[in-house]
Amino acid sequence: MNAIRINLLPHREQKRVARQRQFVTLAITLAVLGLAVVALVHGVLAAQIENQNDRNRLLQSEIAKLDEQIKEIDRLREQIEAVLARKQVVETLQANRNEAVHLIDQLVRQLPDGIYLKSIKQAGTKVTAVGVAQSNARVSTLMRNIEASPWLSRPELVEIKAVVPPAAARDQASAARDQPSRINEFILNFYVKRAVSIEPRAPGLTPGAGPKGAPAAPAKVAPQPTKADVSVTGNKT
Repeated sequence: MNAIRINLLPHREQKRVARQRQFVTLAITLAVLGLAVVALVHGVLAAQIENQNDRNRLLQSEIAKLDEQIKEIDRLREQIEAVLARKQVVETLQANRNEAVHLIDQLVRQLPDGIYLKSIKQAGTKVTAVGVAQSNARVSTLMRNIEASPWLSRPELVEIKAVVPPAAARDQASAARDQPSRINEFILNFYVKRAVSIEPRAPGLTPGAGPKGAPAAPAKVAPQPTKADVSVTGNKT
């Protein structure tokens, strides 16, 4: 007869303990693998961040160098503009140095008979003449002569009024038959034609430089206002 063997040991408890050991071992292994992955990813990201920081520091140093170069270029541009402005002033003065001579010469040439100038005042290219005339027609003739002058232009009559001449003038008028008892006092504005073309320049643009991609234009003389007061008293006969 075969003997019947009965296991009286706690086999279920042994299997449960074995399963617990396997679970703990697997958990520890997974935790170690997870930590290794996290450390690897952290190392890769740290290396990339450090590389980007190096690139940022390089860019900042290059930007600082470019800023210094831009400041130097701005200083050079300001110096160039200052030199060009002085050059334009000299050119304007050189071209218009005979302006007063031409003004007086043209006034003498264009002034018709019967008109007496009391004063002439110039501000820039604008000239204001104050005088007396024997009639309105003579003032009209003066304006036409100024319009036809090669050095004068744009006559504008500001005011004209009839006035009684002083006693000395009335005595002289009584001696001359063609002299009227009343005269016309007038104020006339006109402009001097300058030899140099003057145009304002936009700020921030180098003279002669056009928009990006456009050909450079020749530099023009910037406006240089001048003021001169000239007083003339005399007769035109």
